[in-house]
Amino acid sequence: MSYISKNTRRLVIKRGGNRCEYCRVLDYLGGFDYHIEHIIGVQHGGTDALSNLAYACSYCNWKKGPNISTILDGELTPLFNPRTQNWFDHFEVERGKILPLSTVGAATIKLLDLNQSARVDARFEMMLAGCYP
Repeated sequence: MSYISKNTRRLVIKRGGNRCEYCRVLDYLGGFDYHIEHIIGVQHGGTDALSNLAYACSYCNWKKGPNISTILDGELTPLFNPRTQNWFDHFEVERGKILPLSTVGAATIKLLDLNQSARVDARFEMMLAGCYP
């Protein structure tokens, strides 16, 4: 188990804009805990360096687990990396549903199950309130 210092936690949260870096939901609106997530899991050689850490809601963190890729249309496809990629280059949102703009976006949506109906409904309500994405 790795140890993330309070200072590092604060930096990761601030850098993420208090949002899950995968689904973009603000932490105070998420309705569940948020975590400091290892983009490349420790068991795969990932470190506690800021360049390998992201702020993630418990749902996205649980679904992602240690994965860095998934099979999409029979091909191994990498997941979105919030440290090296811009979210808006890979995703767009329509009525709360996250849509892919790339194969990376499609793979991430699939593995993280980003469009589970209750999550889409919640994001749409957040959009109507001006709090999302």
